[in-house]
Amino acid sequence: MKNLFFAMFISVFAFAANAQTAQKKASTNKVITKQVVDIACGECQFKMKGKDCELAIKIDGKPYFVDGKNIDDFGDAHGEHGFCNAVSKAEVTGEIVNNRFKASAITLLPVKK
Repeated sequence: MKNLFFAMFISVFAFAANAQTAQKKASTNKVITKQVVDIACGECQFKMKGKDCELAIKIDGKPYFVDGKNIDDFGDAHGEHGFCNAVSKAEVTGEIVNNRFKASAITLLPVKK
């Protein structure tokens, strides 16, 4: 009987812990509006793990891969000043969802000399 009670207690505890975790994950979305960020290739410049050269931004020091824009949308990523060879600045608007940035607007800023 003790074993049955213990098993039920563990099951209820595990269910409650899982429900709390699911709620936290759902609330991790964050809207970003016209924020200036670093933008570059996630793999080449931000040392992120990925399958290929992919556009990424850093918000408050944390890198996110970008959805909605391609790395070559802004020129040759492997060119002299491309995203695989240099970090640039951009003004971005979008939302962080599931640890990825869903871009609605990205505007590259002029390079300061």
